[in-house]
Amino acid sequence: MRICDWPADERPREKLIKRGPHVLSDGELLAVLFGSGNRGRSAVDLARELILSFGSLREFLSADRRRCLGQIGIGPARYAALQAALELARRHYCEPLRIGSALSTPDSVRAFLLAQLRDKPYEVFCCLYLNNRQRLIAFEELFRGTVDSASVYPREVVRQAVLHNATAVIFAHNHPSGVTEPSRADVLVTRRLTEALTTIEVRVQDHFIVGDTGCLSFAERGLL
Repeated sequence: MRICDWPADERPREKLIKRGPHVLSDGELLAVLFGSGNRGRSAVDLARELILSFGSLREFLSADRRRCLGQIGIGPARYAALQAALELARRHYCEPLRIGSALSTPDSVRAFLLAQLRDKPYEVFCCLYLNNRQRLIAFEELFRGTVDSASVYPREVVRQAVLHNATAVIFAHNHPSGVTEPSRADVLVTRRLTEALTTIEVRVQDHFIVGDTGCLSFAERGLL
């Protein structure tokens, strides 16, 4: 049965408008993005089958392009719409950091970093550049590596800090394994970067490791 033939109070789009997005299931939310189904399946049926096939909503949304496009019912247009929705969510989390309160506590950046880095299948090293009021100037991905490591070059970090006229920085990188415990290499590279930035009077405020369910703060661990 087509969704347009369902009772009005059961249609995902109408439910969202009347009662809010929080009442919709994962499949219904995906169905709203899809707009329509295919080959005799409603958008809700298609969404539920995809979530079941991938194991969870998160696994589906973080899957690589080739795997997504290999699914029946997911073409370039739908894949692009999903990626656009994810990027909008990331930018939504970033906006309060630019115009909101100062980044004075670790909790003020955790949600943003989880949205940006948690589901990446490879390791990336990023930097948040702050002004003298502890507000975000820019967020950049500086280095990209394999699932095991990323090469981090102090000279490039110093160059970018000068370019942004930053007075402080926050480092962040993800562990695709999901484990947030810092490695010996993580600690050593943080020390190298801190020493390099000290020469230009830029303070390293924190370094976060983003894992599967949270972020570890070097500052809270006493590693800075």
